[in-house]
Amino acid sequence: MPERVAPTYVHRDKQVLPGPLLTVGPRRLKWYDVAAPDLPVQADVHASARTFLIRTNLDQLGELGFVVLHRCGEHFHFLLACSWKGNNEAWESVYAKDAGDADFRDYPHSGPHRGTYCVWEMGAVAHEARAWRRYLLSARDDTALTAWFADQYEGAI
Repeated sequence: MPERVAPTYVHRDKQVLPGPLLTVGPRRLKWYDVAAPDLPVQADVHASARTFLIRTNLDQLGELGFVVLHRCGEHFHFLLACSWKGNNEAWESVYAKDAGDADFRDYPHSGPHRGTYCVWEMGAVAHEARAWRRYLLSARDDTALTAWFADQYEGAI
């Protein structure tokens, strides 16, 4: 039997808010906070996520990419560090922080079939896929790179 949406599930919009560019060594990452309008990403959690990424070994990431910090509920946050590799592939490292966690931590993946992005995270990811496509179709010079950095989404998801 196909898996269906639970009858008790109530879906609502969340907001995507772009943040300042994060530079970690040679990596330059665009930033998005995703949260319900009445439960935004708190400033201290946002700062903690940025500090975590700055001090984390991000050698697995390419030089250009984006971050999604998603407040999933009262206390749980996903931190998705994504980069463009292989010219046209988005790669991802996933971290999480819950109420009892002192800091962000690696989020374990088990099994061959696992969740990727929820519908809210996909809003930021879909925008980034379109922005990267525009960059790939451009001259890919400094002007195009500057335009790519400036191309961020803000709004309801």
